[in-house]
Amino acid sequence: MNRSGEVCQEYTQEMVKLAYKLMELVALSLGLPADRFHGFFKDQTSYIRLNHYNPYPSPSPHLALGLGIHQDSGVLTILNKDDVGGLEVKRKTDGEWVRVKSTPDAYIINIGDTTQVWTNDEYESVEHRVVVNSERERFSIAFFLHASSYTMVEPLEELTSEQNPAKNRAYSWGKFIAHKKWSDFQKLSVENVQISHLTDFRISK
Repeated sequence: MNRSGEVCQEYTQEMVKLAYKLMELVALSLGLPADRFHGFFKDQTSYIRLNHYNPYPSPSPHLALGLGIHQDSGVLTILNKDDVGGLEVKRKTDGEWVRVKSTPDAYIINIGDTTQVWTNDEYESVEHRVVVNSERERFSIAFFLHASSYTMVEPLEELTSEQNPAKNRAYSWGKFIAHKKWSDFQKLSVENVQISHLTDFRISK
């Protein structure tokens, strides 16, 4: 393995450690044992992605998307980026797109759909996109924490009750990922296959 491969492997290992810590904080915030989520990652399917966005000189550069509208399907995403802005999140109150401010030496953490389901909507994933810059190229490294492929994703029993019933039905993480990858080579009616596209996924709003 060359040095660049070693660096990526070392970086991924450190991201896994950080992601575990973040999930421990999520668990504690919900009154659960810190290690409540650890069992879902025995054979995790996590990975990193290196992103490069070319500049796009245009009369309307804010309309040029480097990455289309989507929600992260996994557990959480840890984003390391340069000082060139571009990430935007959709505000749920009015549907407006809000630019995420670039903070030096800081990560951006996105909650994924899997965590939203596990926590029975106590934590929510949000729609986001990346808009390219008209003058400067942009680089980022995204680490995606994913559960084991054989995981059945469903609201945790401790977070559901008669007064707070499950808001989403269980689904197979492995089957969803397989369907998502298959969809990359198909012409579908949706731009990016999401958990919400699963049949009868949502029980209540």
